Amino acid sequence: MLLSEVRRVEPGSVIQMPSYAIAIKRGQQREKADGFREMGTLRCDGCGEEFLIGHHPASVNKELAEKQAKWLERVLAEEHERDKKHPDRIELPT
Repeated sequence: MLLSEVRRVEPGSVIQMPSYAIAIKRGQQREKADGFREMGTLRCDGCGEEFLIGHHPASVNKELAEKQAKWLERVLAEEHERDKKHPDRIELPT
């Protein structure tokens, strides 16, 4: 999935199913989306911002979370290359 395919979730919006995995920027009012289990944290190498990776309880998968972290790392680096600000929430591929 390329940066152009990243589904951004606007601040204050409700995350609706079938979103099974999401990355949420640390420090936001609602770091934890209701119903999601925290799977880990990723720090952006470019700016140091941290993102919590969360999975819907029905789809918790440690190996998938590790792959999503690597994917997210590439997306965040690409955003820096394009001088784009990181969104507060990013839906992760499943």
